[in-house]
Amino acid sequence: AKFFRKLKPDIIHSFHYGADYSEGLASRIAGIPWIYTKKNMNWGGSSKNGWKIRSLLSSHIIVQNRDMQNLFFNNSKKTVLVPRGVDTKKYFPKKKKASLIKKYNILESEIVILTVANLSPVKGVDLLLKAFIKLSHKYNFLRLFLVGNKDSDFGKMIEDTARKSQFKSNIHFVGKVDEVIDYYSIADIFVLPTIKKGEGCPVSLLEAMSCGVTPIGSNVSGIKDILDPFPQLLFSPGDADSLAGKIENLMSEKEDKKKIYRKYILDNYDIDVEVKAHEKIYKNLLKIH
Repeated sequence: AKFFRKLKPDIIHSFHYGADYSEGLASRIAGIPWIYTKKNMNWGGSSKNGWKIRSLLSSHIIVQNRDMQNLFFNNSKKTVLVPRGVDTKKYFPKKKKASLIKKYNILESEIVILTVANLSPVKGVDLLLKAFIKLSHKYNFLRLFLVGNKDSDFGKMIEDTARKSQFKSNIHFVGKVDEVIDYYSIADIFVLPTIKKGEGCPVSLLEAMSCGVTPIGSNVSGIKDILDPFPQLLFSPGDADSLAGKIENLMSEKEDKKKIYRKYILDNYDIDVEVKAHEKIYKNLLKIH
């Protein structure tokens, strides 16, 4: 509180993932408006009271999907929905990265399936691997790229499963990368197979669509908001057969809808849309017109 008084900000905006409410309490003592953005679908268990206290101390709460509003803040007058935005000037359809095509010896006839996610249980990457192996028994022109942190016990387990597969040469564990857009450029299908509680507003899905990559996502919080106009691209969470079926449908689709996905992001999820929404909240809170 002493630090906040010395700093003298007009507003304090928290983007913490957790239920810690100490900064909200310090802000209240310092007499400074404090708002927070709810970034995930965690709420119950040992953190439930923490979230309630955070909400009580806040002057405003920003939610990132409709389920957050309905499940956690129903009838609350403090909340406003502000989905994430993506820099569409950085993430746009590009020519396939030649160095990656060469590095992995990707043929023009092959279909590249990509996910960008840390290899953790909640992300459902094991489900994607299972669906890929199922499809590879039927089709010999598929590649799977997994981009994201793989340094975990779960990640090692997934890699071990892939190594034991007869299709291991077509499964690529990339790990963390600086320029993920290069991998969007070589992708034909992007999959976000999150399970259980769901997402806040997954940026990787927005980035992929902004780059014109055809998306598939599990029908869970956050993902279903983004893919609301495209219900045919949602699959049943935790169901590898449902995911495999969606991928197979897209493989046989003749209509090129890349421009449609790109325009959808430009119109609804450009970073400028998110910025303007935050500006409006700040001005209302400070009564600036």
